[in-house]
Amino acid sequence: MTVKINFKAKVITVLSIVFLLSACTKEIIEENPRGQFTPDFFQSETGVQGGVVFLYETMRDIYGNNGFFNATENGTDHYTWAESATGDFKNVDLSGEGQIISDEGATAGVWFSSFPAINTANGILENAEAVGLDPALVAEVRFFRAFYYFLLVQTYGGVPLDLGSGELAFNRSAVRTSTRNTVPEVYTKVIFPDLVTAVNDLPENPRLTGTVTKNVARLILAKAYLTYGWWLENPEGIPTYPETPRNDPDGNGASFYFQEAYDLAMEGIQNPGPYGLLEYFYDVHEGSNDRHQEMMLYADRTQDNEQFNGAPVTGWGTTSNSANTAVWMATSNYTTISVDGVPAVQRQSVQSLGRPWTRMAPTINALTENFTDKDIDSRYDGTFTTSYRGNWDQGGDPTPSLTGANGLEIEPGDAVISFLDEYDPAVVYEVSGEPINGANIGGGVLPGRADYVINLNEFNRRFYPGLWKTGPYRTDNEGGLGQPNVPNTRPYPIAKFSEFYFIAAEAAVKGASGTMSARDLINVIRARAGKWRFDNGEQEERIEDNSAAMVAATPMTIDIDYILAERSREYFGESVRWYDLVRTQKWSEIAGSFEIVASIIATDHGPATTISREIQPYHYLRPIPQGQIDNLDMTDAEKAAYQNPGY
Repeated sequence: MTVKINFKAKVITVLSIVFLLSACTKEIIEENPRGQFTPDFFQSETGVQGGVVFLYETMRDIYGNNGFFNATENGTDHYTWAESATGDFKNVDLSGEGQIISDEGATAGVWFSSFPAINTANGILENAEAVGLDPALVAEVRFFRAFYYFLLVQTYGGVPLDLGSGELAFNRSAVRTSTRNTVPEVYTKVIFPDLVTAVNDLPENPRLTGTVTKNVARLILAKAYLTYGWWLENPEGIPTYPETPRNDPDGNGASFYFQEAYDLAMEGIQNPGPYGLLEYFYDVHEGSNDRHQEMMLYADRTQDNEQFNGAPVTGWGTTSNSANTAVWMATSNYTTISVDGVPAVQRQSVQSLGRPWTRMAPTINALTENFTDKDIDSRYDGTFTTSYRGNWDQGGDPTPSLTGANGLEIEPGDAVISFLDEYDPAVVYEVSGEPINGANIGGGVLPGRADYVINLNEFNRRFYPGLWKTGPYRTDNEGGLGQPNVPNTRPYPIAKFSEFYFIAAEAAVKGASGTMSARDLINVIRARAGKWRFDNGEQEERIEDNSAAMVAATPMTIDIDYILAERSREYFGESVRWYDLVRTQKWSEIAGSFEIVASIIATDHGPATTISREIQPYHYLRPIPQGQIDNLDMTDAEKAAYQNPGY
């Protein structure tokens, strides 16, 4: 049956972008507004180049988008809904406050963003030869077509390869019928061949800052092989859709693809090109160090230009698709912290603070069980904001000091309230049954400390450690509060060099063999995690090397649970957790229950409540957006069959 669907509508109303080739003296991608993309637009070199840049720009509609952050981190062992959560956050969490529905905006974003990019890629590829496009630039386009299809197939299962004008063809029609291809068809007809071509034809070094290279393609292809291997194996019997036997068209089994993933990941490690691991985990996420050698692919943004940023850069920002507002969701309302009646921690555009929306709170388990060995492993300290420090002077209050816990004085820059790395039973939250003011959020006290404190197993949905690693960083604060109300202007990470080690290790756990074992590979990452140059919680230099202790603590036998725990420590809050748990079919086992102090009362810090999630096998696929189904000119039965079962 010929697949017909109107995927053209959004494409012809988006920004088109003029792309500057490497012959130009500039080193970045330039974007200029244009009214529409039309079929004849791709028949000129300028038009084709403009379409290429749209493929990069589309990453901004997904990575850093608050809905995508909700869909990929909330409902996992990382996050649950927080005090100010709206219905979409409670729905995605699956913890008894709602259910994922087919018109859920959070789970629809990948669909509505990816297909316009795919259709654009199809249009470019159809005209590339006629306009004499360089093979390396063609390879960039094929990379992105595969990249977006890979994102789609992981999210929804099988998706259509024919968008209205034939398989992998630019859609010129307005017909509104569609048939979904199966998962093996999507992998073997487009993802694998496009990425193989990209690996072969892309250059070793980026053409411009942030453009894709041979090793970026290796990384995504290795991950696709790994994911497809899991899909073929299907250890927990999770259903797929459209229904199809778990057979590879080429007759290869899961073990073949695990070995392919291992070999390709090792090739990436051994041929790094311009990429590599940084010496310190802290530097991977420190804002002044963005766009470094470990960051292989990212959705870029800038504080210098609203058009290039995809969102306002001054004043009050928006939550449009292109706005990087993800970290807002995981930021509690720290501005309620007050001491002596003074708002001691004010909203500021710095990495530890930013704009608080309080939509998602970390689970207690994530911070106490996933992040162990906090005294030697730098990743907890380099992931979270655990001390909220006075900045009233930045807001114009000249008061030199305030009276904090135990009647002790605190000055600007001192900790006002801190989350303790380890549980301390001596913390006192109440005196004679009455809550201590605790900086207005119910913090407790410990003898001799001027800052109020909260144990990690006693935080609630209202106030909790923030996500430091992707917090805002700007260079124009000029000693003040800066621009804390606009979306984040930092690049959002998508693929890092470190993931080569994780892909190879996971493949080794699944039976692949080679020169490095899973333990060898993971220990490269753990050794780096043991190195400190700065203590984020204490805000002071810390030169310390715990690599030997980290390596010694690694189990002799690595299993998939350990791989997932290490991935949690390395990539917490980076919009990959749901995909990790779905790929390995561990979502229900690992995230089926969690702990948090369920209260949203500021002074309530315990005891923690265990909350169960209703994660069903059908939840391992997200629903096809209802808006797409409503737009199909098909019978009710055909529309029902188009939707993933259970929704």
